Amino acid sequence: MAMLQDFRDFIRRGNVLDLAVGVIIGAAFGKIVSSFTTDLLMPPLGLLTGGVDFSNKFFVLKAGPHSPYISLAAAKADKEAVVLSYGVFVNSIVEFLIISLAIFLLIRQVHRLFAAPPPPPPNTKDCPMCAMAIPLAAKRCPNCTSQLA
Repeated sequence: MAMLQDFRDFIRRGNVLDLAVGVIIGAAFGKIVSSFTTDLLMPPLGLLTGGVDFSNKFFVLKAGPHSPYISLAAAKADKEAVVLSYGVFVNSIVEFLIISLAIFLLIRQVHRLFAAPPPPPPNTKDCPMCAMAIPLAAKRCPNCTSQLA
């Protein structure tokens, strides 16, 4: 019974709701980055590399009865074929790098916005004779009455 009460208190604190919102936004952001990578970034990159379509790059480890394959989809449709789809892996790496860069830039901006302001310049100094704090403009220490240079 106490564990159920603790769980209910945990949910009421808002941590679970914040986590759920973060996961939902993260999934939506992942879809946007995936679309950006496959639809906008990889086609020009393929043109720069001589018309290479990374999403369709694969290596046949074991051919099936319908070999040779024109595309990755055809190779995966053949149930007996074993393919290594390294082009999809390259796309995933590019997506990961884009997401990492976006998160880095976001965290950097948040730190810039919420950074603590620099401390104000000191308005006191220590007396060389008694080591008490005195105003910067003081000519004589109010504590030990020594003359200050």
